[in-house]
Amino acid sequence: MRVSRGMVLMAGALLLAGCGESGDPAEQEVKMNMQEAAVRADEILDGTFAAIKPEVHWTHERSTEGNCDVQRRRAVMTIISEERRGSFLGLIERYWEGKGYKQLSVNNSDMPAMYYRTPDQFNVRVLIGGAGQAFFEVATPCVNVSEVSPPKAETVGPDYSGKMTPIPDVKSDFWSAKSAPSSRT
Repeated sequence: MRVSRGMVLMAGALLLAGCGESGDPAEQEVKMNMQEAAVRADEILDGTFAAIKPEVHWTHERSTEGNCDVQRRRAVMTIISEERRGSFLGLIERYWEGKGYKQLSVNNSDMPAMYYRTPDQFNVRVLIGGAGQAFFEVATPCVNVSEVSPPKAETVGPDYSGKMTPIPDVKSDFWSAKSAPSSRT
């Protein structure tokens, strides 16, 4: 049975949704509002993208607000070749684990994905979709309701905010290479 991108994204959204580990917002002391949580989500994404070397082109995807949570998304516009996906995901995994993020799940299908939770209960995900496009999402815990501003970070490459995100079209000598990276000596 072939799993569609929509089914994988829906399953990921369900995993990312919620209000922390217990799922009961009444059991948690809420110390921030939705805008502050959105800024924290942007900081998580900014840190993650700063850790990716060589740098990749990326764009904002649609941010959404729930009843008490926010999701921030970014799509990578650099083609991540099949041969380099393991290196890309490994780099992200090492960065997130180095920050103390807890691994929740890994999907090793034709659309590999990793799901983590930060110490402050933000859920993060990276998924490699069709054409070698990486998608990142940060879902905040349940917080106090407030207005939410769009992300402020400037994209690397064209900004497709509010538009359909095209397939990746930026080639990288490293990330798009059709050979496995050489081992370090």
